Amino acid sequence: MSTSIDRVCATPAALAFIGELRRRHGPLMFFQSGGCCDGSAPMCYASGDFGLSDTDVYLGNLDGAPFYMGIEQFGYWEHTQLVIDVVDGNGGMFSLDNGTGRRFLTRSRLFTDEECALLRSLPVQQGF
Repeated sequence: MSTSIDRVCATPAALAFIGELRRRHGPLMFFQSGGCCDGSAPMCYASGDFGLSDTDVYLGNLDGAPFYMGIEQFGYWEHTQLVIDVVDGNGGMFSLDNGTGRRFLTRSRLFTDEECALLRSLPVQQGF
């Protein structure tokens, strides 16, 4: 088994869309929404346009764009790998995908018992 497990990854279609948004807006970042208005959509922002707190958890990068979620939500999702995809539809109100006719979507898969054991041995990166 690999010694590195990605907590978040993206489909080829999502990676292509990230590239398009980066060309339009510059460096990007993501935050996994857990709010009411946009449901549980992965929100894409220009780097620095979303204020992170020291209780947000860094999950990894999507083609160089850091991806975060709140620590409370992480408690529910820590046993799953987030797979970011893109589908037709309207993006979140504040997300850069809004107005493009496409939106990011979070899919997930449960980590295996072996992957969970390895992830428990690694520190969770909080803050920014």
